[in-house]
Amino acid sequence: MATRTLRRRPRHAPVLAGLHGRDEICLEASDHSTVRKSAIQFFQLQNSSNPAAQAARLSEQLIIQNRIPLSLLEVQIDRDYDGRDVVLAIQTGSSVGAVPLLSPTSARPDYGMVVQPRFPWAGIGPMLAEMGWRIVPSPLRLPLLKRSERRVPRWVISSMVLARLQALLARLERRFEVVEETRAAPRGYVQWGQYATRQLPHARWLEVPCTFPDLRDDRQLKGAIRLTLEQQLRSLETQREQGAFVHRLILFGEHLLSQVRGVPPFLPPGPLMRSWRHRPLDGPAWLDGLQAIEWTMEERGLAGLSDLEGIPWTMPMDQFFEAWVETILRNVARHVGGRLKVGRNRETTAPLVWEPPYLGSQKSLVPDLWLEWEDRTLIVDAKYKRHWEELQQGAWSSATEMVRQEHRQDLLQVLAYANLARTRNITACLVYPCSQATWESLNGRGRLFHRADLQVHEKVLGVWLTAIPMMAAVDRTSAPLVGQLRTLHQQHSA
Repeated sequence: MATRTLRRRPRHAPVLAGLHGRDEICLEASDHSTVRKSAIQFFQLQNSSNPAAQAARLSEQLIIQNRIPLSLLEVQIDRDYDGRDVVLAIQTGSSVGAVPLLSPTSARPDYGMVVQPRFPWAGIGPMLAEMGWRIVPSPLRLPLLKRSERRVPRWVISSMVLARLQALLARLERRFEVVEETRAAPRGYVQWGQYATRQLPHARWLEVPCTFPDLRDDRQLKGAIRLTLEQQLRSLETQREQGAFVHRLILFGEHLLSQVRGVPPFLPPGPLMRSWRHRPLDGPAWLDGLQAIEWTMEERGLAGLSDLEGIPWTMPMDQFFEAWVETILRNVARHVGGRLKVGRNRETTAPLVWEPPYLGSQKSLVPDLWLEWEDRTLIVDAKYKRHWEELQQGAWSSATEMVRQEHRQDLLQVLAYANLARTRNITACLVYPCSQATWESLNGRGRLFHRADLQVHEKVLGVWLTAIPMMAAVDRTSAPLVGQLRTLHQQHSA
């Protein structure tokens, strides 16, 4: 009688075979947005026997395992069920970037979360150049992402690398090296045999071959920096069509390259790179610079750039917008005068003294920007939110309760800052970002500023709501604000 052999499933065979060979491995959203994504489709469970139950379980595990990396991007993911499908409800904040996500089935970073800026990179790049690359994307010390989409331009990582190399060059230390050199006067150890056989027979009595220790720059490290800069510049040369800001980034790279032209390019081997990383008493700038060299040698890209492994990164857009508004205000100050103080430099800090101190909460008030004259003060608070465009789309009564509550908090905050001014005339201004099309429309119709006045004892307080476009046109963007301030000055002088 023939025996029947039963084929047993391998003990470690995956239950969810649909997870393998998937095409989509990254969740994607823009900043300050809400996205709903089908968990069944994301985990490829359409052919599962009970897709909703499995999707709910995997979604919960995905959220629990990845709370820390998601918090680095200010992302919150909730699991929802609409009666037909399990949904991943993704709520983003002000940060953009990409982080790896642990898979609920393999416990490896097989997934990713990508947050794009809601304003296009084509506009953000020129703004970065206008700000002097003060705010650039920052890498995260997380595992590499497996893959992402192709919308983050290559110049973004170049800006990161150049900024790190600038910091590395600024703190590059000199060290003693043994040098062999022909000199007119002896120094150190004189190689008499070479002098007697090569120099004296040709009557070169003042050419003395010497060997001596000399305090010099680390030529190997400078050579590695030069090689890195040359590769980055070659990459930037292929991106000139992106705009004039790439030309400025190229000039920045060429300025750094001029500091290391005296040494030949050098590709450091692995053991040498490891020894550099373990030098004692070296700070974050040193390690960050070495990491930038490694990225370039290994041809790494930011997550979101290619189908290869990418570097996790983040950029806080609220800080980016504050730096952009600071750039605009500096240009305004050149036209209308006044002394500009910047919260980023702790120039506007007003400490709060609590009694007893250990029961206090917020320790100080720090307005973003403070432009002051003898008789009046302009206080500016930059808010990277969607409020301006949402308020322009409908009346205040039609805005959602969340938008109205957040806007009230913004208004109360800038009014609290106004109490710090010593002048009689005070203007408290809330600035929101908007698209170029929205700004052009409002500016053309004379609706760019919303104003309210308030008399507080002897002081006259004005409240302004306005928007600044996310486009690199400093003079044009500054012009309406300059006009408003000049009009205000004329009114106060009358």
